[in-house]
Amino acid sequence: MSSNKPSRKKPMYPISKGLRSYLRHHGREVKLPVSYQDLLHYTFSVPIKDKNGKDTLWEKTIYDKRDWDFIREGLVQIYAILKTEGDFSFTNHLDVSRIDYCTFGNSHPFRIRIVNKFNDNYDHYYIKIADASRVYGLELEHILSPNRMTFFTDRNTLVEEHIPGIPGDLFIQQMFSDPHTNKIRLAKEFVKFNERCFVRLLGDMRSYNFVVDVTPDIEDYQYRIRAIDFDQQSYEGRKNFYLPQFFKENNPYVELCLSHLNKESIAQYQAEERTLITFRLASSRYRIKDLLDTMSTDEISTPEKILSLKNELNSHLHTQAFNRCQSMGQVVKRHLKQTLQKNLMLVQRNMGKNID
Repeated sequence: MSSNKPSRKKPMYPISKGLRSYLRHHGREVKLPVSYQDLLHYTFSVPIKDKNGKDTLWEKTIYDKRDWDFIREGLVQIYAILKTEGDFSFTNHLDVSRIDYCTFGNSHPFRIRIVNKFNDNYDHYYIKIADASRVYGLELEHILSPNRMTFFTDRNTLVEEHIPGIPGDLFIQQMFSDPHTNKIRLAKEFVKFNERCFVRLLGDMRSYNFVVDVTPDIEDYQYRIRAIDFDQQSYEGRKNFYLPQFFKENNPYVELCLSHLNKESIAQYQAEERTLITFRLASSRYRIKDLLDTMSTDEISTPEKILSLKNELNSHLHTQAFNRCQSMGQVVKRHLKQTLQKNLMLVQRNMGKNID
């Protein structure tokens, strides 16, 4: 498998007026009591090591007492906004036990740990720079995947809830040799995840950018692979960048598929996932149209990468339909139509509705 690395660090794209309007209309833009900029005012930080003494690339931040009371109260309120739509009646028994800052990656996130003072149970959420690519990625995930995404923006600040699961690279190390792991079901889910990423053009899904959610089922386990990094939503110009199967970090998952699934089963699971995506698209057709129309007028990539991806998708899908696309948003819209064309026709016929 090829390394398939990003060509260079992706720039941050600001939230445009059109996207801001979309976020307000769909309840994603809210007034937050603490901003990303506020959290940058820490006095010092301490590197966080894992149990083996290895640097995790996260740092525990320490704030001046004068700033801490304001930040602590605001972060508890943000948690209430995420979890109960702003019902602050239970916030007295919540506290902020830690704020971590990550120096790795594009978004330089803060990870907020909220603790219940009665029982010490804790939860996390993240505060990041509001990058348009990531916002489009989160919203497409919410609409087209089986996962519902809770996130809010406020000017230059993005707040996301924590996505639970075992990081994909750790799952390889810890669970692949576990006799209780159902390798056939895991292989099936990787095929479906690969298809979800490609259809909506979510890139850079290396094993450390997704998690595996394991759910006990009747006499066995079910698996759901979930993306946790959306910075590379339709930015790069190479087709294979949007297919997790081509990342060397994912080779164990690919080998699992090749050893446990035949071509007919893989084709079946791909068709199943495209059908499910089509039904989600149909049920949210007005919202997805609003999003893609906004995305089509937004700058979220470079002309060189748009041209490269158009050419590669034309070649892969044996079409010239992408030639008319002038923006990356138009490429995403066209790709959804091209990859889901057969499914869209069946759903339209069965539902008697136009979902173009």
